[in-house]
Amino acid sequence: MIGFDKNVCTDLEAGLSREWLETNGLGGFACGTIAGANTRRYHGLLTAALNPPGGRILLLSKLEETLVIGNQRINLSTNEYAGAIYPEGYLLLAGFRLDPFPTWTFEVEGLRLEKTVFMPQGSNTVQVEYKLLQAPSGIELTLELRPLIAFRDYHSTTHENGALNAIFDNVANSASLQPYAGLPRLYFAHDADQLQDQGYWYKNFLYRVERERELDFEEDLFNPFVLSWKLGKKNGARVIASTGQQDIFQAAAIRKAELQRRQRIVASVPVDDSLVCTLTAAADKYLVRRSKDWTIIAGYPWFTDWGRDTMISLPGLTLFTGRADIAKSILQNFARHTDMGMLPNRFVDSGEKAEFNTVDATLWFFEAARAYAAATHDYDFIRQDLYDVLNQIIEFHIKGTRYNIKMSDDGLLNGGIPGAQLTWMDAKIGDWVVTPRSGKPVEVQALWYNALRTMEGLAERFGDVKQRKKYAGLASMANETFNRVFWNNEARCLYDVVNGDLPDASIRPNQIFAVSLHHSMLVPERARAIVEIVERELLTPVGLRTLSPSDPRYKASYEGNQYSRDSAYHQGTVWPWLLGPFVSAYVRINGGTAESRARAHDLLRGIEQHLTEAGLGQISEIFDGDPPHHPRGCFAQAWSVAEVLRALCEDVYQTSAPTAQEP
Repeated sequence: MIGFDKNVCTDLEAGLSREWLETNGLGGFACGTIAGANTRRYHGLLTAALNPPGGRILLLSKLEETLVIGNQRINLSTNEYAGAIYPEGYLLLAGFRLDPFPTWTFEVEGLRLEKTVFMPQGSNTVQVEYKLLQAPSGIELTLELRPLIAFRDYHSTTHENGALNAIFDNVANSASLQPYAGLPRLYFAHDADQLQDQGYWYKNFLYRVERERELDFEEDLFNPFVLSWKLGKKNGARVIASTGQQDIFQAAAIRKAELQRRQRIVASVPVDDSLVCTLTAAADKYLVRRSKDWTIIAGYPWFTDWGRDTMISLPGLTLFTGRADIAKSILQNFARHTDMGMLPNRFVDSGEKAEFNTVDATLWFFEAARAYAAATHDYDFIRQDLYDVLNQIIEFHIKGTRYNIKMSDDGLLNGGIPGAQLTWMDAKIGDWVVTPRSGKPVEVQALWYNALRTMEGLAERFGDVKQRKKYAGLASMANETFNRVFWNNEARCLYDVVNGDLPDASIRPNQIFAVSLHHSMLVPERARAIVEIVERELLTPVGLRTLSPSDPRYKASYEGNQYSRDSAYHQGTVWPWLLGPFVSAYVRINGGTAESRARAHDLLRGIEQHLTEAGLGQISEIFDGDPPHHPRGCFAQAWSVAEVLRALCEDVYQTSAPTAQEP
């Protein structure tokens, strides 16, 4: 359980910097700050995924909350406007906790009121509950809730307009409205004593994070009605907001079912470690449906599913959390979407067309399949569903596919065209690719070799003698060339990119994959040298820098407008997901000794502290390159969680994947 006392909750800056997240397994989500004020355009109580996991629409932004004690009105909400915080409900907070649902405790006038928010799995629904824990005898207490609706794309903002249809339907224990044609009807199931018409715009909410990012940072929200309850210790207040009709009298059952589901997830934890337990719970939030299959959301609050992120995240999010069945579905899903030997890098939000601008996502597919097979021994599935697809992918890479991706005569994989960003270092500003890395990037060669050796092993297992010999020969050729052309003898590490006569000697983290991947081309002496230079130049308590601070292009912080942020994205910014391969490499070069595993565990302690400072119970996308390494980007990132969790289970504890569960 993550929790904060009154000292943190009544500190506005501390409260606004800590964000909670609820998800529904469809791509929909709810999120906000523990202080109660929305600081992002993405904050809201119900962002529905109308075309799971995409088509996200922010329907319900928040509930304005007021306690009425006799003639006294006490606002529990907190909002920020230009130059003002009003109301200041955060000052009434006695505590906040994730237990496992986000839960606030208010104290005022001798009262203790508890508020809980959660999303049930598989439905575009959020449930909000209020419970009176303590109250002086003889007082009359009323709770008023005013829904503030947005009804807009989750990347946008709403402003007062005449097109909104304010008419709502009101029947017993339910109200609903459809303010704009083409958007869904929003239902409010409730057990309120009274509902009154309002029809009022709340104007100029200020979102400070968007202002920092130099994006649209003000919004107007519409309040259609007010709900009110007479509160007592035996009767609280409940609201279920949903894109479908809900029964408020099933609220207790819905809560119980969701609580039990989450308890089953945590019960699958393979080791007794609080960080593993927290990350196992966090992992569940990224596993979502795409039609009948499963996929992985890359990060909240703005990413959907990406091929590269999905394949990197798959082992940690599924295999070490007892959910190999989901891993299998993801592999099947992406196998069906291969085209010209490539995995889609991104599914367009509408679900109409995929993008294939990646050289590495497809190669991570081989490692995900290898990890799945190693964990489950389900080689029948690999043989029947994946083997032919994997063979076809290799053939396309040998003969050539999009973006000039093609095996060179020397056995290494070449790729790239002007203006395209194909590796995971993919920032692009207009026509400027910040880190183009065309030619032969080091991690692509490591992944290519790993894929060839994986296929050699599968061919041998399946009695495919011809293919086994072919892959063995290709892998040997790649190995020889790689060690000859990529080794930077002066720096005692690997070049980052080889492209013509001038190899790129930038000290970046990409070389760590040549050590960490299951099949490595490096002799122990070189592997050790690489780990040492990466540790010396790039390692921080929260991840690896993307460029050495000694490089003149190094950017110490990630902030400002889009141009400033993107130009720093891979030029020094720290990425926590890289801790996974670093820990794997470190443990490997030290022979997996108890001492090396203990040190590896210590390297992850900075992440443990981070779980309470930004996205609660989650790991951020990136951090500033320089101390104090302020968290940036998405406050919850799939591969950050996945790779730290995988490294803990696989390398630190050296545990096998647990038996599959069905949460």
